[in-house]
Amino acid sequence: MIGFVGVDKPSGPTSRDVVDAVQRATGIRKAGHAGTLDPLATGVVMVAVGRATRLIRFVQDFEKEYLATAKFGIGTDTLDAEGEVVASAPMTVSAESVVDAARTLTGEILQVPPMVSALKVGGSRLYDLARQGIEVERDARPVVVKELEILAVGDGEFPLVSMRVVCGKGTYVRVLADDLAGILGGRAHLTALRRTRIGALTADEHCVPLSELEDGYRLIPPNEALGALPSVVVDGEVAIRVGHGGKLDIEIPDGPTRLVNDAGELLAIYQRRGAVVVPEVVLA
Repeated sequence: MIGFVGVDKPSGPTSRDVVDAVQRATGIRKAGHAGTLDPLATGVVMVAVGRATRLIRFVQDFEKEYLATAKFGIGTDTLDAEGEVVASAPMTVSAESVVDAARTLTGEILQVPPMVSALKVGGSRLYDLARQGIEVERDARPVVVKELEILAVGDGEFPLVSMRVVCGKGTYVRVLADDLAGILGGRAHLTALRRTRIGALTADEHCVPLSELEDGYRLIPPNEALGALPSVVVDGEVAIRVGHGGKLDIEIPDGPTRLVNDAGELLAIYQRRGAVVVPEVVLA
């Protein structure tokens, strides 16, 4: 068995809990998720099973889409509703001012990772240090926010702001929300977060609710799961060479590229290195 199982995670379980559930449902021990989703968050968790685990890194690099709601005026130490309040001051904002601020947070921006993240500093994961009450300096990192659409701005001194975010790998929506409020002179924390898409894989079309996983699931073929990557069809001697992981002298797009056979099955992921095309992962 090789492929991906899409799971629509509810709020509460961890991404590791989702992997455990997929292992039980499929009977396959070799499994791993393609991108952590916080326990508070809901939505798409893609779990690779069997040899598809070798493809996880490509799915992790796909752009992601989120729906988020933030409460302006209140900051927490985790930047979400599970944390302790560290700042509270009324914020009266207009929809126009929030939209204007959002424009400054699109494109390539610098973002300081939160303490509640899986990044390592000095050999320790930040969330482990946070649990010990230790806060360390974190360098700002470049991330890409492709779209930051403000969907609604509530009334009152602590308004709820709903947004849609399309972003690249390594972007923290909780930090984005707090930075958005910061531009307007305050703080914010997330009250809800839902991941609706990873690459071309959506919650509505490719995922089964976690509670229904034991009753049935769809195994997404590797070629479909990696549909956000460009593809080239190969056959004959070239396909045989691909199966052996050989270097190729063919034209492919820049970046990781799917090499597929006439039946639409994924044979390998190749990438150009200088004058030759070499394998990244071979499945054939």
